[in-house]
Formats: sequence, structure tokens, C-alpha cells
Amino acid sequence: MRQLPSFSGLTAFYAAARLGTLTAAGQELNVSQPAVSRRIATLEADLGCSLFDRSRKPVQMSQQGRDLLQALHSGFGQIETAVAQIRQAAQSRVVTVTAPSGFVAFWLIPRLGQLEESFPDLTIRIISQEYGEAARPGDVVIRFGLATDEAMIRLLGGEVFPVASPMYLDRRGMTADSHDLSQVTLLTMEAARSQWHDWPSWFQSAGMTMPRTGRSLDFNSYAMLVNAGLAGQGVFLAWDGVLDTFLDTGALVRLHGPSAVSSRGYFATARDGLAAGEDVRSILDWIVKEASK
Repeated sequence: MRQLPSFSGLTAFYAAARLGTLTAAGQELNVSQPAVSRRIATLEADLGCSLFDRSRKPVQMSQQGRDLLQALHSGFGQIETAVAQIRQAAQSRVVTVTAPSGFVAFWLIPRLGQLEESFPDLTIRIISQEYGEAARPGDVVIRFGLATDEAMIRLLGGEVFPVASPMYLDRRGMTADSHDLSQVTLLTMEAARSQWHDWPSWFQSAGMTMPRTGRSLDFNSYAMLVNAGLAGQGVFLAWDGVLDTFLDTGALVRLHGPSAVSSRGYFATARDGLAAGEDVRSILDWIVKEASK
């Protein structure tokens, strides 16, 4: 087993890197400035490299220091989230729901009022995650992709179809009934293609040939992609049930024609499975019931 550096050295470096000075780091850690300096020196000796370039004024982090800081940001961020949950749970009945940002923005937030009315004695905490971020702890866990075990309950997804804002179609001289996908801007999430149903796989599943003409705009989150579509920037793929609010109001229209069916979708489960508490099970059951409407 590989041995991690001392925790005191990591916390000293993290504080100094965030706050900019050893003095400020010492005040945060309640130790002297020389003590912070010694801890960082010990950490550098353990790692076998310099975390700060001391030949320049003001002192700047080396590349190794920047790499370590990025890792510590993620690690300490998860610790802070877990500690906050533990403290809140000790003071009140708290249920944390973690879900992809697109699901939170376009499905969950429009229903938060109903959720809070259904559980007035609970504090419900929502954590949204972007694609590729490290998973954060939650009591009710909602994920996009394939079901990884039988305890995961399918919420939304299945049918995938193109949508656009009416103003975009009007600007292009098209309608939902009469359109040409080779003459539109396709909004994409290419970085998530292994998990997402992007345009190439959609055209293939729908039995169509993807046009070689046209242009695309790429995004790293579904929430950004949808907002671009609402702003009239192009055509994008919608998953059944996720964007019903916009389709019902006419902010988006479904383009008539083929659709694709995917085994991927949004799935929900309780982090502790059958051992989950009554509050957690109640929230999970409510979300599953709402998704089935």
C-alpha cells in the first residue's frame, strides 16, 4: 500500500496556496508562520520536488504544486461536503439528493415547491454535478447512464428526439413539420459521447445518415446545451420526460420525424439501499412517482 504524505503537511500547503501567504496560513491553522514553512518543507522532501518556485518574487507555485492543489481542491471539497451533511443531519432531518445538473435544472427545480410541501418537516439538500466530476455523497442518488445494479430505478429517458426553439426554426425558414437537419446548427456534448446519445449515435439508431454539411456547437454540460437551445442557437437532442415543461409551454418544439430508443437514461437509488432510513425512502419514492406521471 502506498503511503500518503503527512496530513499536516498537506493542510499547510493547501492553506498557503489558497491564502497566498504563510502568515495567513498559520493564522487559519492556529500555528506560527515558521511551523507552516517547516511542514511544507517536510512535504516537499517527502514528495521529492519543490511545490513553490522561490527564485521568483512573489513566490509562485511550481507545476507540481498546481497539480497537487487541484487534487486537494477535489479531496477537501468532498470532505467539506460530507462534514456539512453530518453536521446538518445532527441538527435536523436532512435528506441530500445528488443528480446531474440537467436533471436538477430542468426536472427537479420546477417541482421543488411540490416536494417541500409534501415533506414540510424535512430539510432537502440538492447537489448538482457536471459530467466528469467526482461523485459526491448523497442519500438519494440520481445518475445518468446505464443501470449498474437491480436496485436502480429508471426515472426518465428511453426515447431521444430532436427539439429546437420556434424562433430558431422561424429564423431558418423551417417548421417542426418541415425541416432539414443538414441545414441547422447541431448542439452537441461530444466529451460525454461514451455515456450520452449524441448526434452520430442518434442518426445511426434512427436509421438515418448523419449529414456531412452543417455546423455544430459543443458544450460540456447538458444544462448549458439546453440553455443554448432555448436561446435559439440550434437543434439538440431531448430525453423523454426531462424537458416537458418547455415542450408544454411551447418554448421548445419537437421536430417531427424519427426518434431513437436508448437503454440509457436517468436512474435513481438510495445510497444505503435497503438500509436507507424512512425519510430517504420517502423522498426516493416521491421522485419515482413524479417521474412516472
